[in-house]
Amino acid sequence: MSIETRLAELGITLPQPAAPVASYVAAVEANGLLHISGQLPFVDGQLMTGRLGEDRDVDYGQTAAKMCGVMLIAQIKAALGSLDRVERIVKLGAFISSGADFTDQPKVANGASDLMVSVFGDAGKHARSAVGVPVLPLGAVVEIDAIVAVKSA
Repeated sequence: MSIETRLAELGITLPQPAAPVASYVAAVEANGLLHISGQLPFVDGQLMTGRLGEDRDVDYGQTAAKMCGVMLIAQIKAALGSLDRVERIVKLGAFISSGADFTDQPKVANGASDLMVSVFGDAGKHARSAVGVPVLPLGAVVEIDAIVAVKSA
């Protein structure tokens, strides 16, 4: 089954990949690895903002992480032309805007991790970091970047 078919089964429609907002590119392919710049969570064009443990809860954060994952997949497709070129999701780096007492960053990052496994199966299983930070660009609640192994053409 193609990844596109799997996305359709999951009811996921990929958005237009977000354009960079500063001096960087969305993706760089080097030595068989695709490095995707950090992606922010959007729902219906609106940025998901806030801080976990202050004005947002874990469920909100997990949804935001999933939406970052959807944007990562959109960036992968834009960079590779086909999601079937994904050999494996190697690593996700999750940055979670959170208060000093909030310690559930790994639970929040599961929103993106679970999505990758749902979409890519065993190839979606990855290494990961989940880090709490005081603030993210544009007030986003979560930002996630990725490293993806690419099948040789």
